[in-house]
Amino acid sequence: MSAPPPGPPDSSYVVDPRLRLSSHLSRLLVARTAKSPPRSPRALRQGTMSAPLPVSRCVQRSARAVSRLRPRRAVGAAALRPVAAPRTFAVLRTVASVPLPGARAFSTGARLRVEDSAEEAFDPSSIERESDQVDVCIVGGGPAGLSAAIRLKQLANEAGNDDFRVLVLEKAGDMGAHILSGAVIQPTAISELIPDWLDESNPNRFEHATPAGTDKMRFLTKTSSLPVPTPPQMSNHGNYIVSLNQFVKWLGERAEEVGVEVYPGFAAAEVLYGSDGSVKGVATNDLGIGRDGQPKDTFERGMEFHARVTMFGEGCHGSLTKQVIKKFDLRKDSQHQTYGIGLKEVWEVEPEKFEKGLVVHAMGYPLPSSTYGGSFMYHFGDNLVALGLVVALDYENPWMSPYQEFQKMKHHPMFKNVLEGGKCISYGARALVEGGFQSIPNVAFPGGALIGDSAGFVNVPKVKGTHNAMKSGMLAAEAAWGALNQSNDGTVFLYDYEDSLRKSSIWKELKEVRNMRPSFHTPLGLYGGMAYSGLEAFVLKGRVPWTLKHKKPDYAATKPADQFTKIEYEKPDGKISFDILTSVSRTGTNHEEDQPVHLQVKDWDAHTDKAWPPFKGLENRFCPAGVYEYVEDESKPHGVRFQINSQNCIHCKTCDIKAPQQDINWQVPQGGEGPKYYMT
Repeated sequence: MSAPPPGPPDSSYVVDPRLRLSSHLSRLLVARTAKSPPRSPRALRQGTMSAPLPVSRCVQRSARAVSRLRPRRAVGAAALRPVAAPRTFAVLRTVASVPLPGARAFSTGARLRVEDSAEEAFDPSSIERESDQVDVCIVGGGPAGLSAAIRLKQLANEAGNDDFRVLVLEKAGDMGAHILSGAVIQPTAISELIPDWLDESNPNRFEHATPAGTDKMRFLTKTSSLPVPTPPQMSNHGNYIVSLNQFVKWLGERAEEVGVEVYPGFAAAEVLYGSDGSVKGVATNDLGIGRDGQPKDTFERGMEFHARVTMFGEGCHGSLTKQVIKKFDLRKDSQHQTYGIGLKEVWEVEPEKFEKGLVVHAMGYPLPSSTYGGSFMYHFGDNLVALGLVVALDYENPWMSPYQEFQKMKHHPMFKNVLEGGKCISYGARALVEGGFQSIPNVAFPGGALIGDSAGFVNVPKVKGTHNAMKSGMLAAEAAWGALNQSNDGTVFLYDYEDSLRKSSIWKELKEVRNMRPSFHTPLGLYGGMAYSGLEAFVLKGRVPWTLKHKKPDYAATKPADQFTKIEYEKPDGKISFDILTSVSRTGTNHEEDQPVHLQVKDWDAHTDKAWPPFKGLENRFCPAGVYEYVEDESKPHGVRFQINSQNCIHCKTCDIKAPQQDINWQVPQGGEGPKYYMT
């Protein structure tokens, strides 16, 4: 597209708002400086520096997204945006040539205002943010968010509405880089959304799906593996073993094909509200602020994205989702959410030990009978094995370490016999929702909706949630399309989403299994819970007049350390089991050090006063990435100093969920940071 001729503004020339957006995004891209790699707690204490890593691939991905933007057709006088020729040329030049990493960001207005007030206390809100208006803004580029985006653009394209704008903001530097799951997926939702997703005639088909084969269910003791009947909910006939990391990356490409504006590397950090209290969009976080809270040379104000509908698909325990649920009291008709932490590794194993399509689930060892959880092992791809452990976060013993339990699990003969001689190529961990039917909040609110695990649609007895997350996104998309076409202005409320959800397969599926998970925390105990769940699975199938309730929130379940014997875990052998820093290095996680700590604790000493005496370092043990430490310090009242190694964070959110005082607030760091998962 050529620039308009020089001269006075021409009202017939329309600059697509996406081009104005691209100018700001280009400046945000160069505000991302090279970051240092993950460091050990010891290195953090000693202050040693590591060599910088290249700038995240989010720069390349976002640059490609910017380069695809095209001018929008004018529709009526209101759509005309007169723009002077020099300004238009500058915008187009920015689109065509994204500055190279390391170049100094140029933002005249913002920089002058910062420099003019350098001696005053820095307040980013004093600098006006640029904004862009879209039809629907989706926070989170996971299965739910991308499914919603694709469905919206499918509907818009079918109606011939090329101007309908759907934008996805994803905090990971690459689509799928923060995604971690088992995963055996049920294909119902993806087959509805993209019917030819596996079709050999489709050149863009997903090529990494392994059909699920034999199902095995086991109860483990320390040395043995006892077969137990496989509940019908856990039958995987017709399902597929995938790397959800690969699947989401592929789904993001399909979204771009239908016209979705996908921006990885941009973290939504603030919910924006209209004058009537409804959600009107989100803002990305500011870049280039130092650890001391002062602006650096690379400072760039975040950007606002205004939308008539904003969907939150952040996944489990999202930082903005928490705020929206609280503001609109979305849990007034439901119970609190309950959670687990899932830890996973991917191994390349010897060919003679590989059984393609094998799906194994187990309960029992290594977890004590008082703790709900289970393990899995899936054979997929070419000699790849995914294995993991899920531990419910309502466990009582503060000496327990889910990470160490996972390492111990791999030495059980059922796992060790497969892993010996192989190589671990990936590690990750993530909190997951377990509350089920009882914990589904109201999902619609003025101006938006919750989708996927932001609402909590995991079917725990089925060990699946991706299909429900995708379906919820599609239902929300259809409701949003209908609502936006009924009204051209005013606040949008997605009544149809609430209604369609209750009539959907999601509701039916979760209601049927609603009593299984809470039955393990009744006087029946582990074995009684297994027996009752079997009765529900094979006979009752949810057709009972009662609904069991969850007990305390997970953070309130932890008991004082002096009520338990301290657990001494064996040292890792470096072949089957690994120390935590070795595992963290396999996540690819990375955060720039000179920025405000995104794990917010208002007063570290006050936290120590409340948390150390009763729990003796619980945070160090529940974190699967070595982020939290209590360092010996004789100058402190308790002889220890609380320390946060935020560089190691893999964004699992466990700290925000499990901390007994609820004084750790997980917030998004700079966009593009965090883990860079591979094959997870």
